[in-house]
Amino acid sequence: MEHNDHHDHDPPASLKNLLFAMVINGGIVVFEMIFGLIIQSMALISDAVHNLSDIAAMGFSYWAERVARRPANTFKTYGYRKIEFVAAFVNSIVLSVVIAFVFWESLQRLAAPPEIPGREMLWVAVAAFVGNGAATLLLQKISARNFNMKSAWLHSLQDALFSLGVIVGALLIMLFGWRLVDPLISMAICLVIAREIYKIVRQTVDSLLDAVPPEIDYLSVLDDLRAIPAVADVRDLHIWRTGGAQKLLSAHLRTRARADNETIIRAAQEMLLQKYGINHTTLQLLPETAEDLEHCNHCN
Repeated sequence: MEHNDHHDHDPPASLKNLLFAMVINGGIVVFEMIFGLIIQSMALISDAVHNLSDIAAMGFSYWAERVARRPANTFKTYGYRKIEFVAAFVNSIVLSVVIAFVFWESLQRLAAPPEIPGREMLWVAVAAFVGNGAATLLLQKISARNFNMKSAWLHSLQDALFSLGVIVGALLIMLFGWRLVDPLISMAICLVIAREIYKIVRQTVDSLLDAVPPEIDYLSVLDDLRAIPAVADVRDLHIWRTGGAQKLLSAHLRTRARADNETIIRAAQEMLLQKYGINHTTLQLLPETAEDLEHCNHCN
């Protein structure tokens, strides 16, 4: 059994920008919630709730980033990298309950939409848009570090876009007096958030079940391994991830007679790292004439 040492040695993502973004979002939540309750705007309230959920998401991201840095030990031999998926899953479930409540409240208001002062709604939404835009720019600088930071940036980007939607709604109320636009925008925001929640839950569940990362084609990896000189066949190929930047692979390689095992391993590791970003491989080399392994319940 051979394995490589291509572990992720990138510098840890800076958490300072994430903390600043959380502070900005906290101010927006208080601002929008107060004025949303005063002027009875469900669009502002739902946007404030969404900002609040994103603060929770950023808090989870911060906590997960800190925990994920802990080294592996004799009990958790892969370390704590998967904690980011656990945090994302829990946050998504909580957010689902929140938007279900906001959607129901907005649905009730369709029957009797209250008077909404469009001018006040507009200025509050503009202020929220400026704050969300600043937070998004802060997170964009660290979004390429790993999946955790990218998800935090996407949450903030959605906030900015939703604030822009509230601005449009306020303008429609001011220009045409369309009171129904306020609960309709709130419901539209909830539906968009629900779509994002579904994608996050699906991705986190897949990762927790050790599914092949979506950006990797399993059959392409299989073909590339079989194309390595002296490799006769590939069995028991598994590809999974323990974190956004930590992709792992294990496989049985059947080699032809008089093959140089070290050359095969080095060629496989280099190809997997450069082409697929797989930075941890475990390869078991077997002669071409070897029979299938016994007692291998997970073999495929």
